[in-house]
Amino acid sequence: MVVEDKKIKNPILHLVGEEADKLGLDCYVIGGWVRDLFLHRPSTDIDVVVVKKEETEDLLSADNSKEKPNSKEVKIGILLAEAVAKRLGKGAHLSVFRTYGTAQVKQREMELEFVGARKESYQHDSRNPIVEDGTLQEDQNRRDFTINAMAICLNKDRYGLLLDPFDGMYDLEDCTIRTPLDPDITYSDDPLRMMRAIRFATQLGFYLNPETFDAICRNRERIKIITRERIVDELNKIMMSRKPSIGWTLLDKTGLLQLICPELAALKGIETKEGKGHKDVWLHTLQVTDNVAKESDNLWLRWAAMFHDIGKPKSKAWENNIGWTFRNHNYLGAKMIPRIFRTMKMPQNEKMEFVIKMVDLHMRPINLIEDTVTDSAVRRLLFEAGDDIDELMLLCDADITSRNAEKVERFHRNYELVRTKMVELEERDRIRNFQPPVRGEEIMETLHLSPCKEVGELKNAIKEAILDGIIPNEYEAAKNYMLLKAKELHLIN
Repeated sequence: MVVEDKKIKNPILHLVGEEADKLGLDCYVIGGWVRDLFLHRPSTDIDVVVVKKEETEDLLSADNSKEKPNSKEVKIGILLAEAVAKRLGKGAHLSVFRTYGTAQVKQREMELEFVGARKESYQHDSRNPIVEDGTLQEDQNRRDFTINAMAICLNKDRYGLLLDPFDGMYDLEDCTIRTPLDPDITYSDDPLRMMRAIRFATQLGFYLNPETFDAICRNRERIKIITRERIVDELNKIMMSRKPSIGWTLLDKTGLLQLICPELAALKGIETKEGKGHKDVWLHTLQVTDNVAKESDNLWLRWAAMFHDIGKPKSKAWENNIGWTFRNHNYLGAKMIPRIFRTMKMPQNEKMEFVIKMVDLHMRPINLIEDTVTDSAVRRLLFEAGDDIDELMLLCDADITSRNAEKVERFHRNYELVRTKMVELEERDRIRNFQPPVRGEEIMETLHLSPCKEVGELKNAIKEAILDGIIPNEYEAAKNYMLLKAKELHLIN
């Protein structure tokens, strides 16, 4: 099959082919760019695999002499990359990685990765392969999935020729994720490919074919040799997909979820007592995460949705005349986040703090709409959420997953009342991220105090008075209130 020229009418690809012809090399664009070409998905990362011809031995021997004396690998990918970069001129940036035999050429938004065709072998305790020179067929054999093993020739005499030895085109049409070779070997050799299979299924809306699914189930324990950082990288890509629940459901069904994050696996299931059951928190969590994904591209808000009920298994209790309760699950969940982030090698910075805040506060708005919406309660929520209030409200909206349509509509209406109240109070009182108008230094200077607990008590009294609406968020009112409280504490006459 020859791909229509209009689909690959890319001047850079023609240029690569021309330079390969000059060097007597065969070259092919392979992998994700080819896959996305047929899926009509935009892609700026182009992988080029280079294959040595017999007549190029003399030409390559000079370049290979630069390598270590015992090097077995001729760096033909680097050779072609250098020629392409030179041809492109000043607008191109060349990066060479001689240890790995690869090179990268960047021009504006386009990135081309060059590597010589290779074959791989693995040892059981590592996913890092032993790499040797190989043929194009051997290079395609080592690819993770059939849809990533398709190659298009760039040489002039065969430009656009598609080499698809594993029927990747058929799998694209069938929306199937399948490995080129025995899936048990594929996943045992490099267990990260199990995560990649699930990630691609999620991103593309594809299915895992039965052999692929069963092989992941059989080899799931092998995921333990993969670093947490690599696993989280794949999880983040799943989270940023249009419908993250696809990936998380597959992680659960293949048995990977329990190995990756047992705290999430603990959300599964329903317990019934005296005829009363609670909702399946896992299914609810997936729905909330999908709801957030429809409205926001904020990765960490999506993670907050995934973890928002993480404290429920620990807080679940049966109370007579009430049924199942999950008291303070938001507080317990917030306390669990730092340990989960450490274990999973997720960032220990403001991103984690954001997730902690969302988990901790996610019940506050719903408590507001169930009670009278007081100015004081809304002020406190604005103060504690700060600039993250909009994300918090989005999470809370997404958390409404009842099958009772009337109840859902009522909650959404009540949330709008809360939002309206927030706007009114923010315009009037400027509560979001506010600091008490009277600083601690001024309190000490006015009352002739050294640093002591009374200074903190006065600052807190001012803050509480503003949040309760006793005084406006203004300097004169705050100073007068401070003097009044100082008298009550016998700090002044």
